[in-house]
Amino acid sequence: MEYIIIVLSAILVNNIVLAQFLGLCPFFGVSSKISTASGMGGAVMFVMTIAAIVTYLISHYILIPLDLIYLRTITYILVISSLVQMVEIMLKKVSPPLYQALGIFLPLMTTNCAILGVAILVIQQEYTLMSGVVFAIAHALGFTLALVLLAGMREQLELLNVPQAMKGNPIILVAAGLLAMAFMGFAGMV
Repeated sequence: MEYIIIVLSAILVNNIVLAQFLGLCPFFGVSSKISTASGMGGAVMFVMTIAAIVTYLISHYILIPLDLIYLRTITYILVISSLVQMVEIMLKKVSPPLYQALGIFLPLMTTNCAILGVAILVIQQEYTLMSGVVFAIAHALGFTLALVLLAGMREQLELLNVPQAMKGNPIILVAAGLLAMAFMGFAGMV
């Protein structure tokens, strides 16, 4: 039951993008097409899950026992950057087609504050390793859901006759605001 609450809360109620406003750069930058949005969501899910595991282990077995908690943020940034570089190198060697598909998204992972935010939240909310992994996967699913929904809205907006003053970023911000308001309807659920 605990995992169900974590999943519903992370995807719908406390969506990392729409409620906590983390990961807005890729949210607006990569959400022009559903295919690119889903690719970015998959890459975020992979990196966010691995980052949550590695940062949990580093925090509980190195930083806390050695009383180096003040180094948490810089350590997490270095871990996330290293993970992204390792994933990029491995994909390039093992699966060139997958590397080509995700290659554009991988460098964006190092600067995605949603990944860092989830790694920090796992420790702050004192999750176990398994709960932290579920938390990270659920937040990645929530990120992907928000990204794909906005991409769908943007594809539909391209077909509409939008007033000249609202074309481009203004209408995208309005659409994102409406999407965030729609997700607020889930607030009393969990």
